[in-house]
Amino acid sequence: MGVVLAIAALVPTGALVFLAYRMLRTAWPAIKFNGWEFFTTKTFTLGNLYSTAGSTAPPGAHYGVLTLLVGTAISSGLALLFALPVAVGGALVLAEKVPARLQDALGVFLELLAGIPSVIFGLWGIYALGPFLSRTVYPAIASLHIPWLSGPVGAGQGLLTGSLVLAVMIIPIIATITRDLIRSVSPATREAAHALGLTPLEGVRVVVFPFIRTGVVAAALLGLARAIGETIAILIISGNALNIYPGNIYSPFSTMAGTIAAFLDGALTDSTGLAVSALAEVGIVLLLLTVLTNAAGRWIAHRLGGGVGLPVGRGA
Repeated sequence: MGVVLAIAALVPTGALVFLAYRMLRTAWPAIKFNGWEFFTTKTFTLGNLYSTAGSTAPPGAHYGVLTLLVGTAISSGLALLFALPVAVGGALVLAEKVPARLQDALGVFLELLAGIPSVIFGLWGIYALGPFLSRTVYPAIASLHIPWLSGPVGAGQGLLTGSLVLAVMIIPIIATITRDLIRSVSPATREAAHALGLTPLEGVRVVVFPFIRTGVVAAALLGLARAIGETIAILIISGNALNIYPGNIYSPFSTMAGTIAAFLDGALTDSTGLAVSALAEVGIVLLLLTVLTNAAGRWIAHRLGGGVGLPVGRGA
């Protein structure tokens, strides 16, 4: 049994190492071709895939990840900014205010929301949410003439709508984990807080949140990782504007995951193979970004937890 458990524990690590190795092997020709300019060039185009005879790369091809990296970082960051207060507040109300007999029933809706396919979120964003906001909310925000919040709002596609869709997608992840963390707080700890005369709100602020804060950080970063790697939904709603930085919060944009999905079919027709290698290099950057995000989360949780690597805080 011990051997079986040890093998099971090593499977995730082995899968990650194998994945990284295969992607690096596929991307190696593009890495040698691009060099460091891959991170400083904002243009990503496959070039003329119908005239590659005798060429190392397709004519006119440029492989740069800079605009894709910026679009991924901004959209994911905004999604987390929108989702975190809603998710934590909703989990708090669900765990603290809703009667126990209704908590599980209402919690089912969170779990169902997490299971909706991403393409459904994308279609909802482009046909319902985006057009509605562009007719009602966005013009009012743009009229305030605040830098980066003003300008043409478009038809509903773009950075703000894409970030809102991502936020809806990651709310169930953060809220479900936070709800379970709140439930893990010892009843004796809550009773002690009440005995000291703390109001329910003060008890949450002084007792509950310090106990679960490292877990909330972990939940937030798990949601952020989902937002960073989201592909189909963001490809549908982003506008897929290549090689430009968002001019305002309503501008179309592109992400690394969305670009891989958009260009993969064309890249497979490249007889030089460099287009596929370039997309694999983008995938490596995406993988590294995800790993670094999780590593940063573990470091933050370790610091907030007083040097104790627990899923919750120091406790009582």
